[in-house]
Amino acid sequence: MSPVACAACPLRKRPLFTPFTPEEVVFMQKFKVGELIVDRGTTLLMEGSNSPQLFTVLRGQGIRYTTLENGRRQVINFLFPGDFAGLQAGLMGEMKHSVESSSDMTLCVFDRAELWNMFRLQPGRAYDLTWIAAVEEHFLGETIASIGQRNAEQRVAWALLRIYERLAAVGLVTEASVPLPFRQQDMADALGLSLVHTNKTLARLREAQMVNWHDGRLHVRNREALAKLALVDLERPEIRPLM
Repeated sequence: MSPVACAACPLRKRPLFTPFTPEEVVFMQKFKVGELIVDRGTTLLMEGSNSPQLFTVLRGQGIRYTTLENGRRQVINFLFPGDFAGLQAGLMGEMKHSVESSSDMTLCVFDRAELWNMFRLQPGRAYDLTWIAAVEEHFLGETIASIGQRNAEQRVAWALLRIYERLAAVGLVTEASVPLPFRQQDMADALGLSLVHTNKTLARLREAQMVNWHDGRLHVRNREALAKLALVDLERPEIRPLM
């Protein structure tokens, strides 16, 4: 399969992402050095490594996680189409977390060595990197607030609603369902819950006919009830830059 040209990128057509100027399209095409296709379970970036590449998720989903001294894994957040990975290595010299594919994935690959040319030649694009870093920090803050102030049902409802809305915004919704290849353990790790507690909470949400997560798909039956339980307002996801 031939690499997707930046001018024909299917993600650029989505209203979730800010539009490119013609000059930015030309620059990004030069910045992009190819595409990487990986199988589920592939480690894309390793904590402590110094990767020469940066990635934008074109298709598929993954997780960001860090490994504790006792060997246990803490899921930081999830990766969806349009998300950028490798910025830590690009700016700090090494990754502070690992990135793993949770499904088969296709990633746009960028040469980290050209990152400084972006700051020099395309300051608007460079500012987008700042926005991406800021929104990741905001999401982590929201996650911490959720863990601290929401009970188990509210946490799971919040996470599933956020994921559903994000995937719907990139055109992956079919009959009120989206692909969700993560394990329940991944969700439990991300939300500070045990696997047993997460499983029981999902069962209660299913019995309440709000959501049903099975066979790698998340079916949302009642968005309004899910949002009310999650203590959030239903609103369109914030427009974001695309690298």
